[in-house]
Amino acid sequence: MTKMSSSVGVWMASLCMVVAPVTVTHAHLSLDDDKPAAKAVVKSTGIGHVEIHGALAEMPHPLAWLTGSGDHPTMRDMLALLQEASEDEHVSGLVIRLREAELTLTQVEELGSALTQFRSKGKKVHLFADGYSTTELVLGSYCDEIVMQEGGGIMFPGMYMEEMYLADTMAWAGLTPQMVQVGDYKGANEQYMRTSPSPQWEENISGLLDALYGNVRERIKSARGLDDAKLDDAMRRCWMGLGDAGKSSGLIDSTIDLPSLTKHLEKAYGTEIDWHNFEVSDGTPKLDTSNPFAMLSKLFKEPSHTPTRDAIAIVHINGPIVDGESSEGGFLGESSVGSHTIRRALSEIEDEELFKGVVIRIDSPGGSATASEVIWQGIKRLSETRPVWVSVGSMAASGGYYCLVAGQKVYVNPSSIVGSIGVVGGKIAMTGLYDKLKVRVHGRERGPMGRMLASSGPWSDAEQALVREKMKETYDLFASRVSAGRPGMDLSKTAEGRLFAGSDAVELKMADAIGGLNDCVRDLARELKLVEGDYQILEFPGPRSLTDVLGDMMGPMATSREPGAAAARAIGEQAGPAMIAGTLRHIVGERHWPLVRDHLAAMLQLREQRVILTSPRAVIVK
Repeated sequence: MTKMSSSVGVWMASLCMVVAPVTVTHAHLSLDDDKPAAKAVVKSTGIGHVEIHGALAEMPHPLAWLTGSGDHPTMRDMLALLQEASEDEHVSGLVIRLREAELTLTQVEELGSALTQFRSKGKKVHLFADGYSTTELVLGSYCDEIVMQEGGGIMFPGMYMEEMYLADTMAWAGLTPQMVQVGDYKGANEQYMRTSPSPQWEENISGLLDALYGNVRERIKSARGLDDAKLDDAMRRCWMGLGDAGKSSGLIDSTIDLPSLTKHLEKAYGTEIDWHNFEVSDGTPKLDTSNPFAMLSKLFKEPSHTPTRDAIAIVHINGPIVDGESSEGGFLGESSVGSHTIRRALSEIEDEELFKGVVIRIDSPGGSATASEVIWQGIKRLSETRPVWVSVGSMAASGGYYCLVAGQKVYVNPSSIVGSIGVVGGKIAMTGLYDKLKVRVHGRERGPMGRMLASSGPWSDAEQALVREKMKETYDLFASRVSAGRPGMDLSKTAEGRLFAGSDAVELKMADAIGGLNDCVRDLARELKLVEGDYQILEFPGPRSLTDVLGDMMGPMATSREPGAAAARAIGEQAGPAMIAGTLRHIVGERHWPLVRDHLAAMLQLREQRVILTSPRAVIVK
């Protein structure tokens, strides 16, 4: 397992609906507390207030049609909120308050694009946070002013990457790893079978780290007016610093106590401040608990997901790619992307003429080779009847990139991670561990290849060659899909497991443009000559009924003939995984856990499949 340290960590293991319209509520706001309060003004400047608390979801929850999304906004909700604020003629400036925000670097880049459009209208943006690390400082670079809570701290040391190599550990434990990869730069086998990185992996991951670090440096340098020497000095002083060090080094502008923010802005604008509170409110009616029959009727009705006028569909491939149906709450609490679920969504879109175009939003480390091919076929089929574009969030790697190349135009964020065109396969033979534990395993095989599934013994050289041969077939198909979908791309420079930041991917013709999801949707609408406000945006997989969601949550308890025993088994089966997941989650933190979790879940498919398409590393930027 790779251990994350200061700024960047790399982790590896073998181990849905319509978004409801965003409504903006206007109210005078007092920052002495967290609630809007009336304030009399004579001559004033309108300042908007937007709060980002916790994480921004990539896609709506399947029950958002029922419960609303106000408490769990998506990235699109937040971008719509910023758009509303920019169009409000009563607002001359905006304060973004971060409250334990858990934003990724690519989310910051998408928010930054919206803030750039806001400022292009002559309006100012102020960022307020209790403290700043790398991602918050990058967000601040898109603002006119960075304000920190008095007494808060800055942590901006640079980036550091740490990997653990387990070959000696495996030998000591009596385990024989046989991880096979096709692609010299894939790096999937190295953690288990080496004690240090190969030259190819060193080149691959160091190049990716250089690109991500370069993006952060250039963004902050240009926005804060710093040269290389001054930025290096700022990092030396503020690797763990207080407000004075942050101000004198040029990383932040002001430190104030939150209740004094109004006076601070009044001084800056020369007038009194008229606060306008912008909140995500999707208009979902609350359940009427006073009427049990009406409440039950709403709880168990089937949600509608059909366009009523011209529309653009957004299809989310978010998480590890698996065969079959998508699911919530897997081994590590992850959501998986099922090939059957995505194909069904693509078919629904294909059958509805009001869908004029489609955006495939990918944030996935890959997974099943078969599922990736099935999804590729579905996207390619859909692209024969209407334009299908692709937007990449944090990552489109391996199987995620496989799906990407079926699209006609690809947008990436500067720090999106793309590529990892390679194949992973193998197993860990347990003979030595069984001996240490005094476990005697007696295997029985039937058929010429039955022994290939044995856990106790390693593959022979001939058997391992057979595995590689099958993997090569998968790799050749993968490469052919890439060549067909990205005809200007040079596979000799981009394939064999190499990873790239989005800023380099465009130059290498692995993608077409720098931009976020909103940029992709907007440009597609213009291509289709759809007028903003006159078309719908529907997201897939779509909303689900409460009955379906509860059925998934119950799992085996829902079908067992012995409910009590099934419940006991389910609790027991989940206790171990929950403990492991809880420990890892505590180590990496809430912000980074989803990324680590999805990579672990993708690698765990080796339990069921011998060949998968997944990136072997989760890169975390702090």
